[in-house]
Amino acid sequence: MADAQQSLKTIPVLLEKGDADGVRTSTQEAIDAGIPAVSILNDGLVSGMNIVGKKFKNNEIFIPEVLISARAMKAGMEVIKPLLIEAKVEPRGKVVIGTVKGDLHDIGKNIVSMMLEGAGYEVVNLGTDMTVERIMAELEDGTPDVVGMSALLTTTMVYMKEVVDALKASGRREDIKVIIGGAPITQDYADEIGADGYAPDAASAVDLVKDLLGLKN
Repeated sequence: MADAQQSLKTIPVLLEKGDADGVRTSTQEAIDAGIPAVSILNDGLVSGMNIVGKKFKNNEIFIPEVLISARAMKAGMEVIKPLLIEAKVEPRGKVVIGTVKGDLHDIGKNIVSMMLEGAGYEVVNLGTDMTVERIMAELEDGTPDVVGMSALLTTTMVYMKEVVDALKASGRREDIKVIIGGAPITQDYADEIGADGYAPDAASAVDLVKDLLGLKN
């Protein structure tokens, strides 16, 4: 059992270093040692991404390091995902996210997506140039808990209000939290368009989603 626990403790360390092969190997070793997939997810992968998120938030690491760690997290997820499905482990929530219509910037949005996945959420990344129609089409498959929108240009950020208004018109707004972010975005603008929250960075976005959904950890 000591070896099993050691494999579990190693995962966050390797993930923080961005060692994808090491995370993949340690995840498999933990499975072979009989550790439940949900424990590997929460105590290994999510724990590691939480450390990465805090360091990113404190400017101790930067975008390249986060991307490398996120890649390592995905390597571990590939190993345990079939077991999570088999065990019917539910995600913490579902987030639909994208960069709004007219805007093709996606690095920040992709980091948010990866960190949300690392925190245990199901994420549907709609990419760039996201329209109201694409969001509404996604709603046909079920109501997500959160819709996240990003914009880097002042000329495209105004489209965020169109999405909020469309959600209101559809009658689904009360069931969906809306969060926004990007260089020109502020909390004042979030308040102005009726969004539920604004996050200045990826780590803050994960915290915001957790708070909006009333999750304790």
